[in-house]
Amino acid sequence: MRHSVASWPSALGSLRRLARAGVLLPFMITYDDELVGQLTVNNVVRGALRSAQIGYWVDEGHANRGITTTAVAMATDHCFGPVGLHRVEVDIRPENVRSRRVAEKLGFREEGLYVRYLDIDGGWRDHVSYALTVEDVPNGLLRRLRERSA
Repeated sequence: MRHSVASWPSALGSLRRLARAGVLLPFMITYDDELVGQLTVNNVVRGALRSAQIGYWVDEGHANRGITTTAVAMATDHCFGPVGLHRVEVDIRPENVRSRRVAEKLGFREEGLYVRYLDIDGGWRDHVSYALTVEDVPNGLLRRLRERSA
């Protein structure tokens, strides 16, 4: 399965090459020192746009614990801080309610629908686009998440 812990070793080499080229930032998602998912900041564009997209998955056995939400917040802060990006997008299939909840919980704004956007599982799939800019979270996304949870 493409989005599983077992797929991580075979994908690692490709991710490292793209990371060295500066177009991708690969992260493992761990919980209690166990690999439970992956988060990738991809399509990193410099220059006037300074943006990227975040994609992620987490093992079904670790869903609904806030792990993914925290990982996306941390990665977004990294993008807006040391990486120097201005905009981060998350594009999600409309039927993926859990993933959409992650974006909404973090305050990503829904910006539109991409029709037949990505070739997934043998077909062109629509995606809902969510985005944040650095001005949306001047004190950091993880901090805002923690304040809202307190």
